[in-house]
Amino acid sequence: MNMNEETATRGVRQRVKAETARAEILTAAARMMRRVGYSEMSLRDLAAEVNMKAGSLYYHFASKDELATEVMRIGVEAIEAVVRRGLDDAADRSPAERLSIAVRIHLETLLEKSDFVSSHIRCYPFVPEAVREQLRDVRRSYDQVWVQLIRDFLGPGATNETVRYLRFVLIGALNGSVEWFNPNRDSVSDYARTIEKLLTSQMIASR
Repeated sequence: MNMNEETATRGVRQRVKAETARAEILTAAARMMRRVGYSEMSLRDLAAEVNMKAGSLYYHFASKDELATEVMRIGVEAIEAVVRRGLDDAADRSPAERLSIAVRIHLETLLEKSDFVSSHIRCYPFVPEAVREQLRDVRRSYDQVWVQLIRDFLGPGATNETVRYLRFVLIGALNGSVEWFNPNRDSVSDYARTIEKLLTSQMIASR
């Protein structure tokens, strides 16, 4: 192997090492943000969790806010992707069934499968406005999935106001579960079924 090849190989190894370290930091940060929240997350504690010096974190992220923004962005994009896949697989189902499928996928991902999603929901109200601003577009993209689901569910007579109010109520009920859900006591399936019953009642009342 000549010098140029050695330099190229070394460069590839360094990039892989950096990417691996970055992924480990993000995973640990998501886990910590879910557990203790944004304000209580210490970069010193995070560095210790990934066996790294605190100062070394700044090689990958310029600030705590930058790190939190990336963790939360991944969370929104991840849950939107999995919900969209579920809806694509259910393209021939009724609007009510598609909405129920989205509810179940959202709850399962939030409560059982992703620290990134849970950390976003738990921490979003408490991060600085600059972080919220950077997350605005990805959050709006996911919101539009629910706007369309709810509009289809309510039917052509639904007003924009009704769609907006029901979205606030539904998403609030789903995301609020991150604060009280206890896997030793509560069931995702049972909670999803309860929400489905409420939605069905709403549909009947609106007709």
